[in-house]
Amino acid sequence: MTAPTLPPAPAPRAATPPAAPAARPVRLLLDGDDDHAVHRAAYQWADPARGRITVDPTPHTTSPAYLALDVLRAMGRETFSRPETERMSTDPAWRAVTCWTLACGLDEVIVLRAHRLTTERLRRLAAWRADTGIRLTLLAHTPEQTDFQRLLEHLTAAGLVDVATVRGTAAVLEAIGPAATGRRSGPPPHDHAYPLPTLPRSSVASFRADCWRRQNATDFAHTDGQYRAGYAAARTWLARTLPPPPALACGTEPAGGPADPTPFTLQETEALRLFLARLTVSSPSVQHTVARVRGAQAGFLSHSVLLNVPDDLISCAGPGLTTVPITPRVVHTITVRLPNPLRAAAMTALLFTGTAKSLLSMTQIASVDEDGTTMAIDRDSRINIGEPPGPRHMYAVPSRARPLLRAAVEFRRRTPRTADAHGLFANCFGTTPRFEALIADAGLPVPGLDHPHPEDDWHKAARCWHLHTPQPPTLDALPRLPGVHR
Repeated sequence: MTAPTLPPAPAPRAATPPAAPAARPVRLLLDGDDDHAVHRAAYQWADPARGRITVDPTPHTTSPAYLALDVLRAMGRETFSRPETERMSTDPAWRAVTCWTLACGLDEVIVLRAHRLTTERLRRLAAWRADTGIRLTLLAHTPEQTDFQRLLEHLTAAGLVDVATVRGTAAVLEAIGPAATGRRSGPPPHDHAYPLPTLPRSSVASFRADCWRRQNATDFAHTDGQYRAGYAAARTWLARTLPPPPALACGTEPAGGPADPTPFTLQETEALRLFLARLTVSSPSVQHTVARVRGAQAGFLSHSVLLNVPDDLISCAGPGLTTVPITPRVVHTITVRLPNPLRAAAMTALLFTGTAKSLLSMTQIASVDEDGTTMAIDRDSRINIGEPPGPRHMYAVPSRARPLLRAAVEFRRRTPRTADAHGLFANCFGTTPRFEALIADAGLPVPGLDHPHPEDDWHKAARCWHLHTPQPPTLDALPRLPGVHR
């Protein structure tokens, strides 16, 4: 059978950051009376989840770096809560501000005490606005005309010349707008999944029947739900990705009997690894993963495709086995404790890949696709130089983790002298003290670090064959292939 042709790989992407939308005019709100109601309204207006923040600059300092940290804190990234937490200098801190703004959809910003901002701080705000297109509002207290003139001079020197001024308490309150509604404080609640019992270590041929015999009705219903989800996902993926083989299309057996099973091509193998990662990356436990994989194997067989996975699946590492579901609470913990986009993305990648940090450290900037949905690690080309390329390690990026990966990619690309072939997580996993500090800052368990990783991740060890049969084989009539677990 002729192997199906997959679309060619996309061309390499340029490292130039995308153009920002046109910035809207700066609003300068003059609170001449220093009314407390104005400051209260600005705080109540903020809603980071809806792309609106209010920045209160740290008093008694003129450092541009501190202003960037104030912006990050307003975004909900409560940095430097521990004395030994990593510090960011001025340029990296402002790059982090820009990247989080683009990745998380920040749209409007109010900066309090704008009359105390230096020209250099205003220049940083102007650059931030130019890079992201945010709507910038400056709230200033200028009781005298001379104070107002001095502020205008600073704004002009910083390049903020398109300024719309609003005076008077009533007009300022109207310009700020109503308070945000529906906000909640604290982290999201813990997610809950129904715990599955220990599953039988059966092959796909008898797995579902063994579960039915050994489990009560409730447990089997939940196990079978995971099994059916894997079955349906496999059939859907095969229907969209691989056309039916000729023997199935015509409904007749080839002359001379069925041909030998054909292994997947390199491109098909990469697509298979990505499918298996997507199927299991959100799995809340190893038992859920096993049920989904067994269902997927049955779904593959219904399309005359044989999927082989490691015999002792639960002892392997990889998606669904040594991963942590990226829930709202996990994302909240990471973003609050790790304001550096690189560190946040590195921790997130450890959680959703479940792989060894030695492999994850090979991730290149170009390894993450444009939408941040997949991550491909080409280990073979880095180790076996000059040899033909093999299938890459493919990982699916959960939807909640994509903004963090996009922010990290943007941060790297905005770093001087950076190319797409450079390491995305460079200096994140290298030295033991730095890596231990990353784990301590995040405060999250990483199952992949405790796993010995004796071999490749399970989805990389998976293999597939096309079975050239006129009808899909039954589970009891599988061909015997070397190393295939039935």
